[in-house]
Amino acid sequence: MDLNQLADVLVSAKISSYAKSSLPPDEIEDISPLAKKTVLPDGKKIFEFEQNGFRYLDNYSGFNPFKGKETVFFLGQPAWEMAYQGEVTDSDIEPKTVYEFLKKALRHVTIAKPFRGPSHFTEGEFEYFNKVEGDIKRFQGHETIRFNNQEVYQLDYYGGLLKNSL
Repeated sequence: MDLNQLADVLVSAKISSYAKSSLPPDEIEDISPLAKKTVLPDGKKIFEFEQNGFRYLDNYSGFNPFKGKETVFFLGQPAWEMAYQGEVTDSDIEPKTVYEFLKKALRHVTIAKPFRGPSHFTEGEFEYFNKVEGDIKRFQGHETIRFNNQEVYQLDYYGGLLKNSL
């Protein structure tokens, strides 16, 4: 499995799934098709994306807080995973507003660090920060969102390659 291809699939999948899920159809860029979204009876949400022998699944539950796991399969075998947990931490701001900003930040994910969003992203009074250690093989990170210079959201994540992928 080529790690550059894996990174490319991760970026395409992330931009095509949760980060793109609230855009109106006329604003969805033609970078890649929207990932398939399924909502299970228990409320769990699953985004699914396939490209070049890779299959990406993002399973998450909850709203505030929420937990999830992304898994990438290569030729049918689990190859990479990332677990995450986050929440809006300020009760004075509407979580939906924070999550809409988060989706905008996540649309700027990079090939160099295809885990969450960029290191920094600003729009209006919102600021997104992402600090990550490691690389696609093994990593851990923490992201925050500030509104009017006050932290209103946090998320922790970690993951990497699975042993059977090499």
